[in-house]
Amino acid sequence: MDEKKGVIGPASHQSSTQDHGESSGQHEKNFTDIGEEGVAPSQLLTVSEGAPPPPPPEDKSDSGAENFIKDETYPEGGLEAWLVVFGAWCGLFASLGLLNTIATLQTYVAEHQLSDYNEGAIGWIFSIFTAVTFSCGVYIGPMFDVWGPRWLLASGALLLTAGIMATSVCTQYWHFILSFSILTGVGAALLFTPSVAAIGHFFFRRRGFASGLGSTAGGIGGITFPLILTKLFSRFDWGWSLRIVGFMNIFFLVLANLLVKKRLPAPKNASPHPDFRILKDKTFGLFTLSVFMLEFGLFIPVAYISSYGIAQGFPRDFSTGTLLAIFNTGSVFGRIIPGYLADKIGPFNGNMSTLCLSVFACFAVWLPFGHTMAGLSVFAFLFGFATGNNISVTPVCIGRLCRTQEYGRYYATAYVVAAVGCLIGIPIGGSIVAASGGEYWGVILTTGLSQAVALVCCYCAKGLKVGWNPLTKF
Repeated sequence: MDEKKGVIGPASHQSSTQDHGESSGQHEKNFTDIGEEGVAPSQLLTVSEGAPPPPPPEDKSDSGAENFIKDETYPEGGLEAWLVVFGAWCGLFASLGLLNTIATLQTYVAEHQLSDYNEGAIGWIFSIFTAVTFSCGVYIGPMFDVWGPRWLLASGALLLTAGIMATSVCTQYWHFILSFSILTGVGAALLFTPSVAAIGHFFFRRRGFASGLGSTAGGIGGITFPLILTKLFSRFDWGWSLRIVGFMNIFFLVLANLLVKKRLPAPKNASPHPDFRILKDKTFGLFTLSVFMLEFGLFIPVAYISSYGIAQGFPRDFSTGTLLAIFNTGSVFGRIIPGYLADKIGPFNGNMSTLCLSVFACFAVWLPFGHTMAGLSVFAFLFGFATGNNISVTPVCIGRLCRTQEYGRYYATAYVVAAVGCLIGIPIGGSIVAASGGEYWGVILTTGLSQAVALVCCYCAKGLKVGWNPLTKF
């Protein structure tokens, strides 16, 4: 911004010269979107030299970050921006698609290679994988901010492919921990974090929609992989089934490496190391707790919905293939529609709306009607739709609390905390099933309550930031 100009209100004031008028119009245009992020447009104005600036409007958060960036512009579209979204889609298809397939993999392993182990022990394999996928972002996010996505994505592609191939020959418990939980998990993390963060460099007003569009890859992968694996398991052994999926992924990994890029420079004094001091901000800390509870509850049904269906006596193909396809179909719509609405009503409002739907799906559908195929199918779609929001809108919420150049750091910090929820959720779910004598009512209650707590924390974070009126756009 030119040092002769400042930002004050009211909005009707104009500068005295034509040049200043043109600059004022441009600045007012740029600030229109920022006003939508929590600063009223009537508070914004470009004034001529010599006008004393009034005190800045009170920020209800405790954040020291500059929440609304005056000197950033965004393409909001164009060929380059949409190619980045498509590249991110390819990277997320390979990583999150596999993440959304863990129920199929866990059910197969529990009945074959690890049939001597209980559900809780087997659950650690997949919970560690999920936790590693999110927790590694605590370093990957800051590295993306400083160095960009190129080497991160290339390393992720190699590790993910190597991990899948190594998992295809696993026979022992510790084999799965090293090959799938660790190696494949690190590869997925190196793909996941840069893919999500890169979209934010090209979109601001339309970030919810663009992020939602890119994140549909996880849902589509979650539809594709379980159906393919169910068919492959009936024709081939475990090894060749996984190797075929690994070869499929290579095509998408190449496209991700070619298309994903960053646009904005690294912030001053940027470091590739994580900084947990940002959790001292009450708003960000509360929202991080909301993400923790959301992820804790999310992966319990993701991991156990197939075994739940089998326990209810439903056909195996339905439980391990069709049911997951229904869940992930809901997830696809849940990434596009809430992302679009988040741009209209605010990402925090969109997030709270889908959390309400999650609670409803657990207590009003799964608990009373989950013993029927129709009831379980409805739950799978609704819960998939509601929780699909966590990949598309949750990152946008985080973006409202920090500078875009620091987005990777904030995003990674939130998700390394959420990774703890992913780590403990699946084993706790398995232990609850075992303690209940194979009954799943405890799992249903745990899932629903976790989503309810996530809703409360999200509302409190919004309240601290912009006030307690639930209808305030934010």
